[in-house]
Parts: sequence; structure tokens; C-alpha cells
Amino acid sequence: MTANLKNDLLRAQENEITEHYIYQRLAKHTKHEGNRAILQGIAADEKKHYEYWRQHTGQDVQPNRWRLCKYYLIAQIFGLTFGVKLMEQGEKQAQINYKAIATELPEVLEIEKDEEAHENKLINLINEEKLEYIGSVVLGLNDALVELTGALAGLTLALQNSRLIAMAGLITGLAASLSMAVSEYLSTKTEGVKKNPLKASLYTGTAYIGTVILLVLPYLLISNLYLAMGVTLFLAICIILVFTYYLAVAKDLPFKRRFGEMALLSLSVAAISFGIGFVVRLAFGIEA
Repeated sequence: MTANLKNDLLRAQENEITEHYIYQRLAKHTKHEGNRAILQGIAADEKKHYEYWRQHTGQDVQPNRWRLCKYYLIAQIFGLTFGVKLMEQGEKQAQINYKAIATELPEVLEIEKDEEAHENKLINLINEEKLEYIGSVVLGLNDALVELTGALAGLTLALQNSRLIAMAGLITGLAASLSMAVSEYLSTKTEGVKKNPLKASLYTGTAYIGTVILLVLPYLLISNLYLAMGVTLFLAICIILVFTYYLAVAKDLPFKRRFGEMALLSLSVAAISFGIGFVVRLAFGIEA
């Protein structure tokens, strides 16, 4: 066995034992019985994988403590599904040459393929409230981003006063968040889906209000109107980026296309509203 091949085997072995401990720790701290059983099952599989590699390396390997702590904390903060899928993506990107290993151990590629399919199936069985209500969060975020970036851009040119713009933005945003929350409640109740209508409305309203506060904040902190508008648009892009990435990982959705669509939509509405604000300002004779 060459030195490079031995290193690949040891890295694969370290990955397996690290993920074994991550799944084990997550299982220990989850309250959901079904999720605990799934996580324990994956942890046991990872231990078997570790033992397989150990047979060929002939030595024990310690888990990567940094990865263990990192992915455990990510899963606790952002949810089990996101944390676990992000970790599995990281494993796929690990610099381990399985084709080279297969020259010595031909069964490796088939084993890896079967193990990946089995783990993905188990991960998709995880029951998590965050993902059950993700549609309600998306509704609140998308509507707030499109509506408020447009409103603030229009108000910036029409009113020319940061305090007035912030006040109008907050009133508009908070009123719209209540309207969206009520609409989501009625929609969920009418559709008769498994989701709790009250929880769905709370997720939508909270996502909307949080987005409103972030987008209005620059107008309260920055005196230059156009700089404040620029920061608001930058924050809108950041919110779209973060949330689209979360969705892409947790729900296995395409990232670039969804991010591009949402960013283009928000910026286009902002540009159109900015033009409307200019026309309104001229029509009403408002001076800077």
C-alpha cells in the first residue's frame, strides 16, 4: 500500500468516526423519538464504515474535534436537517480519491454508493418543524423583500427625509405583516393541510417583521438618504443569499437560479419604485 493511498484511507476513517460522534451527540440531545432513532441508526452505520476502513489501515483514528463541535452547533442553531445535509456535502467535497482506493479495494465505489443512498433516505425521514413551516417563512420573507425594498426606494426619492421614510416604511411593513399573517392563517385553515394555521401565520408574520426591521434600520442610522438606500438594498441581497442557501441545503434545491431570480425581482421592483417616487415628487412639487 502506497503512502498516498494510506493517507486517503486514514482521512476516510477520520470522517466516519467524526460523523459517528456527531450523529450520536445529536441523537442524545434531540427530544423527538423518531428523529433520535434515525440519528442513532446513522451513527451505527458510520461506526461500521469506520471499522471497515480500520481493517485496512490497521490503526485507530481520533475524531476531528473541530468538525464535531462545528456541525453539532450548526444543527442546534439552524436545525437538524440543515446541519446534517451541510455536513454530508462537506464529506463529498473532502479530498479523498476513492477511485485510487478502488484500484486496491474494488468494492469501495459500490459500498460508497449504497451507503450514500441509505444515509440520504434516512436523513430525509427526519421530522422537523422548521422545514414543515418553511413555506410560511418563504412567503413572509419574499413578500417583505419585494414590497419593502420597492416602497423604501420610492419613498427615498419622494420624501427626502430619512425619519419620515423610516416611519412610513415601518407603518407599511408592520401593517403588511399583519395582513400576510392573517392571509396565511386563513389559507392554511382553508386548505386543510397538516400544518397548524396559527403556527403558520406566526412564522409568516415573524419572518415579515424581522425583514422589515432590518431593511428600515439603515434609514434610522445613516443620515445620507442614498447611502441608506444602498445599504438597505445590500441587506436585502444578503437576506436573499443566506435564506436561499439555507433552502438549497435543507431542501436539496438549486441555489444559483433561485438566488438570481429573487435578487433580480427585488432589485427590479426597487428600480421601478424609485422611478415612481421621482414622478410623484415632480407631480406634487416636493422640493429636496
